[in-house]
Amino acid sequence: METRAGRLSPPEWLLNTLRPRSAPVPWAAVARSGVALSAPLAAGLATGHPMYGALVSMGALNGVIGDTADAYRMRILNIAVPQIFGAIGVTVGTLVYQQGWSAVLALTLVALVSGMISSIGAVSSVSGLLLLLNAVVGAGLPMPQPLWMPALLLSLGGLFVLALTLLGWPLRGRMPERSAVADAYRRVADLLAAAGTGAYPERRQEVTDSLNDAYDLILALRTRDHGRRSPLVRLLAQLNVLIPLLEAAAAAHLYGRASRRPEIAATVRGLADAVSRGGGEAVDLSGLPAPEGPADRAVDTALRHAAAVVHRPDSDPYPPDDRLGRPAAVSVRFRTTVRAVLLSEASWRYGVRLALCIGLAQALVSLVAVPRSYWVALTVTFVLKPDFGSVFSRAVLRALGTAAGLVIAAPVLAAVPRGWWDVPVMMLLAALIPWFSAKGYAFQTAAITPVILLLSDTLNHEGFDLVLPRLMDSLIGCAIALIAGYLLWPESWHTRIGDRLAAAVDEIAGYVGCAFAVDDEGSRSEQVRRRRRIYRDLSSVRSEFQRALTEPPPTGARAAAWWPLVVAVERIVDATTAARVRVTHGAAPPSPQEVTAVERELRELAENLRRSDVLLEVRTALEGDENGVIAPLRHEVAAARAITSPPRGGR
Repeated sequence: METRAGRLSPPEWLLNTLRPRSAPVPWAAVARSGVALSAPLAAGLATGHPMYGALVSMGALNGVIGDTADAYRMRILNIAVPQIFGAIGVTVGTLVYQQGWSAVLALTLVALVSGMISSIGAVSSVSGLLLLLNAVVGAGLPMPQPLWMPALLLSLGGLFVLALTLLGWPLRGRMPERSAVADAYRRVADLLAAAGTGAYPERRQEVTDSLNDAYDLILALRTRDHGRRSPLVRLLAQLNVLIPLLEAAAAAHLYGRASRRPEIAATVRGLADAVSRGGGEAVDLSGLPAPEGPADRAVDTALRHAAAVVHRPDSDPYPPDDRLGRPAAVSVRFRTTVRAVLLSEASWRYGVRLALCIGLAQALVSLVAVPRSYWVALTVTFVLKPDFGSVFSRAVLRALGTAAGLVIAAPVLAAVPRGWWDVPVMMLLAALIPWFSAKGYAFQTAAITPVILLLSDTLNHEGFDLVLPRLMDSLIGCAIALIAGYLLWPESWHTRIGDRLAAAVDEIAGYVGCAFAVDDEGSRSEQVRRRRRIYRDLSSVRSEFQRALTEPPPTGARAAAWWPLVVAVERIVDATTAARVRVTHGAAPPSPQEVTAVERELRELAENLRRSDVLLEVRTALEGDENGVIAPLRHEVAAARAITSPPRGGR
């Protein structure tokens, strides 16, 4: 019976994607979403224009989906900029409403542009989504005239969400930015507390993620803020001084003695509290333990320097000719971005894939009588977002989430009379969107589906008759995304982690050579840049793994088999950083021959990763002083080369 039950149970990869994430309820977002989507409906009913109110609510839904940042300036970009693209999209869609093959061609071209610009970054991803989303809605639903009216109403909805969001700015000010930097300090404190234990690798990944978030947030906000006394400059300086402390933590993990004492982590947490407060009383450093070796000296020096920067309110961390942390001018970055998108193979590949699927969806509904067929292309749009997760798992979750959403929507459409009753119902359903979105994609879909159906019913007055066609349309859209957007593209079901990991290993080989080159200011700056880039790359590889693990075999199984190598590669970076820190604080440097041998092994590992989908064991013969500074690094490289893929069918 156990065997039969096991065979009938859902596969593990599906269960992993269906498990709700543990996340606190975002009460502010819940309240904001409920008000933002219900108030326009009430205004439309009060003025006798319910269709106008429904379109404003639809624009507010777009704003709620795009409100994913914490810092207020970033939220302005995340909500306001996509509204421009959404207005363009709905205008194009309205122009080709019920135009047959003209609509097919127009939406296909819009999908190509949408897919290409989605690869730029977070704001452009939401902009590309709204461009295509609103074009599909405009081409599938009758819109009020004149032509500019739908764009205006949808934009008003997004701007209404933005206005509600900015109500807290006078009270919270720079709190999100300070919180991001303070969180990075706390993660480093956790890392130091875990030094020498098995929890260190997991804590180091948390530090990488936290630093990435903080740097992305603050550097993005510096686009128009070049003042040398700006609060952002101070926050950036406080963030920069974490890098030497993070490097020293790698040495403390392998060699630390006094640096593993709890007083060290407690002091860093005190600095985190000071950053969060924006200043205050200086942290007492008199109780720090005396260093007992090079690793301890590295931690002590970095910690005292960080404390000095955190508690020096009017320090200017940049000399006049230093532009560290100061982004290029907007015009330069715009030209660079456009050139990168137009010349990027990945950008064109995703744009073509999305255009193919949207073209097929629109062509299908033009040839086959599908009621309110815009939902097919709408489903394709939501499923084919590679920066949101696996296409395969999203298609499965989209179908399941839509079915669950229809179960919620069916009694609402059948029993709730149209009119003023829509307002409290919309407030309740809309409030679920941020809450369910934090749980996972299937839950988000289940929350959004009844909201869109209720708004569609306000425009179409079809009531319960919307339910079954929407389920059929969703299944058709998921099928198109799976076949034309997944199965026809080998890169989808042959995991790309091999190439991504090989590129990271090549970078690590260069980092090893750079770490033990001539020790001057320029080489040290290059070491920091390389190490940060490597950890970002490895963070992306981890994300690729998490995406691949939600795929069915063979992709998911291959990703699971390669996971030990990712961990081994991260340990190589830590060992390199620890060795560099020890040399800086008095240890004897390795010989050039030892460094060259390690580089060679890493280059060979990268080449093997590119040539094969199966990991093969390679016994290395790295020689050198077993008491030397890079002995642990040689051992980590040898361990990485010895990892093999398990036999097929093995567990």
